[in-house]
Amino acid sequence: MNPILSAFLTELPGWLLFSGVFLPVALLLLLLIAYFRIKLSEVNEELALIPNHQYSRKDGSSRHQRLKQT
Repeated sequence: MNPILSAFLTELPGWLLFSGVFLPVALLLLLLIAYFRIKLSEVNEELALIPNHQYSRKDGSSRHQRLKQT
């Protein structure tokens, strides 16, 4: 397997490796990061509009406190 890999890498030009593999993958990752950052900010804005008392438990205990009691 090693001779096949080394022969492949010697025949493959560096610009093709950069522009055909590295650049599209890097741009795709940056695009995904930007997309999820925008979606996260939208969710944060929606959560800011919802009153906080909807998220508090009626008995005032959290899941962590319930687990500690058992």
